[in-house]
Amino acid sequence: MAWSVLKQISRVGIASEPAPDIGEESAAEPARIQAELLSILGQALTIRQVDAGSCNGCELEINALGNPYYNLEGQGIRFVASPRHADLLLVTGPVSRNMEMALKRTYDATPEPKLVVTVGECACDGGLFGESYASCGRVANVIPVDEVVTGCPPEPIDIMRGILKAVRRRVVQSR
Repeated sequence: MAWSVLKQISRVGIASEPAPDIGEESAAEPARIQAELLSILGQALTIRQVDAGSCNGCELEINALGNPYYNLEGQGIRFVASPRHADLLLVTGPVSRNMEMALKRTYDATPEPKLVVTVGECACDGGLFGESYASCGRVANVIPVDEVVTGCPPEPIDIMRGILKAVRRRVVQSR
């Protein structure tokens, strides 16, 4: 079996698409955003990601934040398993009725000052699911939201920009 796979690889070649051609300015933006976040906070930022009922498209883009290009973890921005250790909640998907109480409890368990950023059309405005017997719709119908990142799904750089906007707004409000 392994031999047939190797023969197919040699015959077909690399089946993935080439990396996008971006300018030097765009390539430096993730590092600039990370540096600004950490300079504002003066410490690490911890994020708790909550899937409130999404299709997982947004989660794929959030997972891309951990790849070598964006390298959030290497810059001191990390995801945590417990909301008790989080500074920011990153919420995706329309809030299903089954997740409503869990999302409220997660929000309540997050220590002050907490930030909430919604990611994707569904989390921001209910998307094509809207409000129904099975869905509460957008996240803001359940918990307070500081920043929205639109897109279906949004690109990782847009998610980073949304996080930065929320952190900036919190700093301005605290002054």
